[in-house]
Amino acid sequence: MAKNVIPGMKTGGGILSKLIGTAIVLALLVFVVKYPNEAANAATALFDGLGALVDGLAGVIRALVG
Repeated sequence: MAKNVIPGMKTGGGILSKLIGTAIVLALLVFVVKYPNEAANAATALFDGLGALVDGLAGVIRALVG
């Protein structure tokens, strides 16, 4: 029996999940190559949103602790 490299992560998977993962990676690659400005704007918006989410969670934790 093979040992998992990352605990909790399954190394195996069905053919459907591998096909879906490959299709998503290929779609992202095509998006970045064909539309680099839109891809950069989307990435910036995503990271700004994640930053706002982290700031909001930190504010909630500060309000609960303080």
